[in-house]
Amino acid sequence: MKKILLIIYLLLQNSSLFAFQADTLTIRENEKKLLTSKYFSQLDDPSGLYKINDAVNNPGFHPAGSSLPAIQYAKSTIWLKFVLHNKTTRAFVPITIGASVIDNFDLYLADSPNGKMIHFSSAVPDRDSKLLKQNNTFINCIILPDSTRTLYLRIKSNASGTVPIEVNSANTYFKNADYENLMVGGFIGIVLVMALYNLVLFVMVGDKSYVYYVAYIIFLGISQVLLRGYGVNFFISEKTLINSYFIPVIRVCFGYSVLLFAAEFLQLKSKLGSYFRYYYILFGLYTVALLAIIIGKIPFAYDLITISASFMSIALLSIGSVLYVKGYKPAKYFMIGFGLFFITVLISIARNRGFIVHNSFTANIIIYSSILQLILFSISLAEKINFYRRQTTETQLLSLTIAKENEKLITQQNILLETEVNARTNQLIKTNQELSTIIENLKSTQMKLVETEKMASLGQLTAGVAHEINNPINFVSSNVKPLRLDFLELFALIDKYKDAGAHPDQKELLKAAIAQNQNTDLDFIREEILTLLDGIEEGANRTTEIVQSLRTFSRTDELVLKPADINKSILSTLILLRSTIPYNIEIKPVLNKLPLLNCYPGKINQVFMNLINNSIQAIKEKPHQDQESIIITTTDHPDNIVIDITDTGVGMSEEVRQRIFEPFFTTKNVGEGTGLGLSIVFGIIEDHHGTINVQSEPGAGTSITITLPKNLE
Repeated sequence: MKKILLIIYLLLQNSSLFAFQADTLTIRENEKKLLTSKYFSQLDDPSGLYKINDAVNNPGFHPAGSSLPAIQYAKSTIWLKFVLHNKTTRAFVPITIGASVIDNFDLYLADSPNGKMIHFSSAVPDRDSKLLKQNNTFINCIILPDSTRTLYLRIKSNASGTVPIEVNSANTYFKNADYENLMVGGFIGIVLVMALYNLVLFVMVGDKSYVYYVAYIIFLGISQVLLRGYGVNFFISEKTLINSYFIPVIRVCFGYSVLLFAAEFLQLKSKLGSYFRYYYILFGLYTVALLAIIIGKIPFAYDLITISASFMSIALLSIGSVLYVKGYKPAKYFMIGFGLFFITVLISIARNRGFIVHNSFTANIIIYSSILQLILFSISLAEKINFYRRQTTETQLLSLTIAKENEKLITQQNILLETEVNARTNQLIKTNQELSTIIENLKSTQMKLVETEKMASLGQLTAGVAHEINNPINFVSSNVKPLRLDFLELFALIDKYKDAGAHPDQKELLKAAIAQNQNTDLDFIREEILTLLDGIEEGANRTTEIVQSLRTFSRTDELVLKPADINKSILSTLILLRSTIPYNIEIKPVLNKLPLLNCYPGKINQVFMNLINNSIQAIKEKPHQDQESIIITTTDHPDNIVIDITDTGVGMSEEVRQRIFEPFFTTKNVGEGTGLGLSIVFGIIEDHHGTINVQSEPGAGTSITITLPKNLE
């Protein structure tokens, strides 16, 4: 069954070959002809492995399915067979391929005498110096005038599509080449002028649209130059590298530049809102094409670039139309430009697929439309500037109108505000006067409270002093009576002897005096008198000591700095507080040698009085007391003097420690304290430019460190 089907297929193929007979292509002077399907038969070589002998002997040549030669599969090769009759006066006929991505273009013809095939290649063209400037997909076919030859063309490309092949007389070719050079040169000139012009506008205006538009212009120009075969003259001579990498990469960059320009020019990010994220799909298509180029999938990249360009044209045309309808006037010329670009893409695809005729106009339609597009986009950018200028003018007029209205309103408001300000000012003056009175009252109250705290300290001090003085006074008062009795007894004995001396004749008086003398223990009386006098002296000394301690507290408000002995001040304070110290609290003064300190002595004594008294009260508040102590240490440093007062009292929490120096803050019950003691201490230490630091934990006692500078003046 398979053999039968194969025979039928071969018969049908051979019958079609016999049925089709290609015409001879005759070229005359000043003439050019497009190689259409009526002149050639085509052999597909998808693998690209056929040699000329394989092609000549291959029965697979068949009529083309389209009017022009077509590469149906990407990265494949086709062979074309046609008969050429040279009716020109030249011994060569130029054969060219239009703007296409062609990797290899070879021509074979049989040498008449020996039948050997002669090979011509576009890679090593046989042409004069003038022809070297032309398109690289060119072969100068050597054929004598008025002779006929059968030609075989081998064409290889990475991109699928039709291949426009032109057979020219030499004169026509030169004219067309000059025209094409002139056209491409003009196009390049327009590209350069437009790029420089818009670059200058970017520098002047600062709008990023111009940068993207410059990139768009440059990539468009490079793409057309490469596509028309001028890359070997301007860039590199390796045509395969140009076709496989340069052209597709430039096309991808062209797509990126168009998308960036459109996004910036039409302000798509702000105008599309959340829909702008779908715009990145177009970037993704070109990115996939770029990745395909990198990994070597060139045919797929070419197809994807064509698809991406189509989608991009449709998307931008639709977006531009919608924005224009919504009132964004700069989108007008943009919409027309991309409409033209979309139509050009469709015409190019239709031309490459053979759906429309291939002629000079359709061959160069990309260049024509590109020039128009550049003009339209330039007009669009200018329209954008005018649009913003009109918006600015309208905004300025609106602002001026609003400013006049505001000025009128402001004038009215100023009158009202002036009235209100006057009323408010009078009210503020009255309020300030009331506040001044309140502040004066608060100052007076504060001074009274401070004086109250001082009086409280003074009252406590007085009670202690009274208790302290009471003991030595008791010494004196208790010794006075027995001392008086001793003196009376001595005075009585002296009187007896005095009477006996005054009346020597009365012997009984002398006997009475001697008897009383014998009854009086004079040694005892002498010793008792001395003892009583010692007690009186000790009481007097203790009283003097207390009075001397009191003198240090007699000038707490003096404003003159005086040298003072800090150790002596501490001892004086302890003497005055001695009566308030319970028996179970041991005072441990560790007083190192200190120099005299320039300070306010009375205020410093008040600091020690308040701090030591607080330590005593903190110990008294402990529910269970044992051997408690207060350690007072003084230390001399090069720049300052440090006093540490550490007790074993109840301690305090961190919250309390942070607030102990606040005025009126106290942890005592109502009526037991004003809360000004430590506040006064803090103020006194600040007056001395010193510092006070408190370390304490609940149940672990408190340690207060005072640092006083030596250089206080």
